Amino acid sequence: MSTVLETPVRAVEPAHPARPWAAVFALARFEARELRMTVSFVGVAALYIAWIVWQSTQSQGDYPVLQDVDRATQSMPLLVGLAVMLGVNRAVLRSRRCDTDRHFDVLVVEPWRRTVAHALSIVPAVLFTAVCVLVQFTWAALKPGAVGHGSPAELVVGPLTVLLFGMLGVLLARLFRTLFAAPILLLLLLFSQFVLTSPSGADWMSWLGPVVSESGATAFPSDLLERPAAWHALYLVGLGLSLAVLAVLVSGGRTTVVKAAIAGSVALTVVGVVGQSAGTPAGSTPARDRATNAPEKVQSCLKHGRSTYCAFPEWTGRTADWAGVVDRVQNLAGGSAGVERLTVRQRVDATYGLTSDTTISAATTPGQVTVGTDWGGNRVPEFAAAVASVLVTGNEKAGSEVCDARMVTIMWLALGGESDPMTALRNVRLDDSVSGSAIVLSPTESMSMSAEQTRIVVELLKKPRYDVAGKVKAKWTELTSQKTSTARVAELLGVPAADKSAAKAEADGDSCEE
Repeated sequence: MSTVLETPVRAVEPAHPARPWAAVFALARFEARELRMTVSFVGVAALYIAWIVWQSTQSQGDYPVLQDVDRATQSMPLLVGLAVMLGVNRAVLRSRRCDTDRHFDVLVVEPWRRTVAHALSIVPAVLFTAVCVLVQFTWAALKPGAVGHGSPAELVVGPLTVLLFGMLGVLLARLFRTLFAAPILLLLLLFSQFVLTSPSGADWMSWLGPVVSESGATAFPSDLLERPAAWHALYLVGLGLSLAVLAVLVSGGRTTVVKAAIAGSVALTVVGVVGQSAGTPAGSTPARDRATNAPEKVQSCLKHGRSTYCAFPEWTGRTADWAGVVDRVQNLAGGSAGVERLTVRQRVDATYGLTSDTTISAATTPGQVTVGTDWGGNRVPEFAAAVASVLVTGNEKAGSEVCDARMVTIMWLALGGESDPMTALRNVRLDDSVSGSAIVLSPTESMSMSAEQTRIVVELLKKPRYDVAGKVKAKWTELTSQKTSTARVAELLGVPAADKSAAKAEADGDSCEE
C-alpha cells in the first residue's frame, strides 16, 4: 500500500510588488513622446518658433512696451493648444481604433490610471509653450529700447491655454468614443473665440475664453491697464484641473482623492470667474482720467540741453531719444526758434479704454510738443514733424491748421536731418507717397501737404543739407510768414519754379481762406 504525502499549497507571491504608478509614468512618457512626434504638433511648433524669430527681429520692435508684449505672447499658444487637443484625443482613442481595448483588462493599470497617464503626457507640450513665451518676452525685455513691466499672470496664459485644450481632448475621448468629436469642438472653439467673445474685454463673457488680448492703437502705462489678469489665470488653472479630474472620474476613478480634487478644482474655477467678472473697464477710471487730462500730476520731468522732457515713470529712460530728435530739428531752424526752450510732454487718451483709437487733441500751450507712448519706425518722423510745426508756428494747434507755404519749412526741418530723408517722407505721409498732396501724420492732429509743397520738399531733400540750412536760417522770418507764397518759398530756397498751370493751381490754394 502506497502512502501519498500531501504538502500544503502555498500562495505564490510576485517577485516584486505591483507598482501601478510606475506604469502610469512610463505610459505618460511614451505618450508624451508620441504626441511630440505627431505631424500637427511638429508643424505648429516649427511655425511658433519661426514666428517668434520673425517678430523679434523686426525693426519696429526695437522699442517694445513690455505690458503689451506679455499679452502678445498669448495668441500663438492657441494653435499649439488646438494641435495638442487633437493629438491627445487620437492617442486616447488609439486602443479603440486598433481594437485592443479588451487586452487592457489583464493589465494592472486601470482605465482611470491610463487617463491620468494621458493627462500627464500633455505636460511637456505645456513646458515647451512656457519656454517659447519666456524666450519671446525675454528677447523683447533685453532690447535697449524696452520700457514698461510685464505681468506674470499675463505670461502664464499661453501655457495654461495649452493645458486647458489638452485636458479637453482627454475628456472628449472618454465621453465620446469617436474621432469626430474633437474636430467638431475645435470649430466651435474657434467660432466662440473669434466671433462670440467681445474683443474689448469689457464684457464679462469675453473672459470665459482662454485669451483676451485687448490690443489698441496706443500703449498704456501698466497702471492704466486694469485687467483682471491674475483672476483669469486662476480661472484657467481651475478649469484645466476640473477637466482633467472629470476625465479621470468618467474613466472609473472613484477614490476619495479624486472626489476631493474635483471639488477643489471647481471651487478654483468659480473663484476665478467671480474675480474676473468685472472685466476690463470700457471707459474712464480715476487713474485714466488723471493720465489723460492732468498728466503732469503723474509724470517725471528731465532736462536735456535747453528743453524739458516730461514722461510717465516707465518712459523716463526714453527721453534721451526724444531729445536727439528735438536737437536735430532745432539745429536746422533759424531765428529765435533755434534756441527756444521746448517742453516735450508725453500724452495718452485713455478715456475710452485699451481698444480705443482716438486722436490726441493738439496742445495750445506755447512751446509744448506732444510725444506718444510708441517709438521707433514711423513714430520718429511724426514726432519730428510735430517739433518742426511748433518751432514754425508757436504751438501744436496752430501747426495743425497750417494751409500755406510754411508747410515747406516745417517738412524740411522735420526731415532734413534724417539719414534717409526720402524714406522718412514716405513714412510720415498717410498714403506712403513722395508725390502729390497728402496727409502728414503727427502724434496729435494731422497736417496737410499740397502737391506743389511736396515737389519743393522733395527737391530740397535732394540738395546738400548745409546748403539748404544756410538759406533757411538766413531767410527764416520770410519763410515762416503766413504772407509768403509757395512760389516765393521755392525762390528763396533755390528750387526751380513750377510750370504755369501748376503755379496757378497752387496760388489758388495758397490761402487759408475758405
